Amino acid sequence: MKPAARLSCSAAMLALGCVQSQANPVQASRDTAEARAEQALSQMTLEEKIQLLHGTMPLFIPVPKRAPGMPVGAGVIAGIERLGIPPQYATDASLGVSNIMDMRKGDVATALPSGLSLASTWNPALVREGGRMIGSEAVAKGFNVMLAGGVNLVRDPRAGRNFEYLGEDPLLGGVLAGAQIEGVQANGIIATIKHFALNNQEIGRSSASVEMDEAAMRESDLLAFQIGMERGNPGSVMCSYNKVGGTYACENRFLLTDVLRRDWGFKGYVMSDWGAVHSAEALLAGLDQQSGEMLDRKRWFSTELKPKLADGSIPIPAVDTAAKRILWAIYAKGVDKTVIAPRAIDYARNGEVALQAAREGTVLLRNEGGILPLAASVRSIVVIGGKADLGVPSGGGSSQVVPVGGFRAVEKIESGPAATFARRAWGGTPPLEALRRTFGKAQVTFVDGSDAKVAADAAQAADVAVVFATKFATEAEDQPDLALDGRQDALIDAVASANPRTVVVLETGNPVTMPWLAKVPAVLAAWYPGQRGGDAIAEILAGKTNPSGRLPVTFPVSVDQLPNSVLPGSDLPPPSKEDKATYGLQTNSPPFTITYPEGADAGYRWFDRKGEKPLFAFGHGLSYTTFRYSALRAKGGRTVSVSFTVTNSGAREGPDVPQVYVTLPGKARRLIGWDKPVLKPGECRTVTITADPRLLASFDVARQRWVVKPGRVKIEVARSAGDPVLATQVSLAAQTIKP
Repeated sequence: MKPAARLSCSAAMLALGCVQSQANPVQASRDTAEARAEQALSQMTLEEKIQLLHGTMPLFIPVPKRAPGMPVGAGVIAGIERLGIPPQYATDASLGVSNIMDMRKGDVATALPSGLSLASTWNPALVREGGRMIGSEAVAKGFNVMLAGGVNLVRDPRAGRNFEYLGEDPLLGGVLAGAQIEGVQANGIIATIKHFALNNQEIGRSSASVEMDEAAMRESDLLAFQIGMERGNPGSVMCSYNKVGGTYACENRFLLTDVLRRDWGFKGYVMSDWGAVHSAEALLAGLDQQSGEMLDRKRWFSTELKPKLADGSIPIPAVDTAAKRILWAIYAKGVDKTVIAPRAIDYARNGEVALQAAREGTVLLRNEGGILPLAASVRSIVVIGGKADLGVPSGGGSSQVVPVGGFRAVEKIESGPAATFARRAWGGTPPLEALRRTFGKAQVTFVDGSDAKVAADAAQAADVAVVFATKFATEAEDQPDLALDGRQDALIDAVASANPRTVVVLETGNPVTMPWLAKVPAVLAAWYPGQRGGDAIAEILAGKTNPSGRLPVTFPVSVDQLPNSVLPGSDLPPPSKEDKATYGLQTNSPPFTITYPEGADAGYRWFDRKGEKPLFAFGHGLSYTTFRYSALRAKGGRTVSVSFTVTNSGAREGPDVPQVYVTLPGKARRLIGWDKPVLKPGECRTVTITADPRLLASFDVARQRWVVKPGRVKIEVARSAGDPVLATQVSLAAQTIKP
């Protein structure tokens, strides 16, 4: 990748730990958007204001009634031509311009790797560039709203949408989500941070109520959103399907008014998820726009709203407030000046962004005996399984992107909640093709892996066996366990028993268990690696790229280590007709309550609290070189400032990701910052990280403040959450911080 795309590896990330509210656009720009919104609102009729508050999906609009040039995507909100207010054309999602179920016949887009792969880069500059790239393609295809910015925390590794998100840590997820949003909106369009809030699993996504105390929410899931919004300044927030504390998220006054507006000062608008609105009164709680109204039981913000405005049960100023927020976002993000018209897309250039993301997002989990990189002299390689001859897999649902070149294999989902809009698919650069090109002097053969004995025999006859192992994940469904799909665990065991030089490449949307790990010397977590994933995997196996990915999630040994060994709701019967009538189209279970025993201590913090050793720790990742940390200095006070030296003590150039953690008295270890320097052999660099004081605090609900308690705290420089290298202590000064 060009040097400019690696800015985060030095100065751009030195103060990465500090995520206090950053400067948004200059005050004059904010004031201009505010004034323009007020002026436009003063000229609008009530009917025109209501027009901004609801929309549908273009597929539901007959072709003769569609506006000229209207792109077929996730949704459309009609504009007001006489006032120069543009229509809002929305597209999914965070990994590229989606084309669900081929609604735009034959249309393709550059497919970024999955969210967990992007998070594994620990590189905000690269994630920002990915956002800029997918946003540019959205504009070129006629869209001006992108439903990008998923930052729900990975609380359970079985959750179906984990592959879309950015890991289990609020700081890491928030910083990266903010970077992506910033990149998307650089194109003069609106990005939408989502799904607000506590939408951490798919079972019960529209019927379950999440019960969590406010302090735990503030210190975990809400903090991830807050950091993402401070960093990215999105024009819109999307509320989620689920209930929080017994109230739907899309009409939850605590979330939408108290937190978003009062505490965080959000000036943009809240849009609903598609099919997540349950009343016209949601307008009074802070919802501004009903998206995809055809998926809701009623047109709450149009047909149902008007008589309530007429009889005064909903005051007209509530419409003014919502319309003004939408207008503010349009003007603040420059949507009214962005020309949305078909234009040429440089897919080759954009593919390079996807390639670099796949390179940096691939995590080398294990490399016993230095089996990787494979020697250039290797004579024969057998590639096994994963449809590696056809492409790489992607996750299913609204974030699935049809890659340039199209899908080479598609499998329908025959039953279940995802069957109507999700599918299993493979595309992008086939790993087999990339390996043959990269290892031109070797004989590279392929076995599909359907017969373990055939695969084992082929492995025995080859110098090296590379097994591509997959696990499908999709929106609308969670996973029953953490095993690889089908009989792939048995396949890997058979292959590794036949050839001790076996490499496993995991193409999954979540952590998996590895009963065969002791037999396999090398394991790569490639996630769903996107458009150029096959190329990135081949480069890493050959040593052309030094792996630098670090895990954004914890890999447990088994589900017994998880806070909920049984996924909440997974043991319930299917929803009844009455359930579906009550909770809407997205209902996939009867109503139930979700509790998270870990509270604020999601992921690695739960493991630290319980003293459990995971299979692979948060932040773990190996390199083809080695790094040494030294000269630790730390200063306390109102925050923590840490500096230390990183030295490449190995024989080849490569990036490292040193991490800094704090342990407060009685609390679990917590990430407060990181860096990603690229160092030549023998080169050293001083890294400085300053912590956001909120990461040193607890949230006091009674006082409605973050409270930093005075006293000594432990500071560690680490290779992962489970591998501290340097440690010291500093003293914190007492302080309180507004929420």
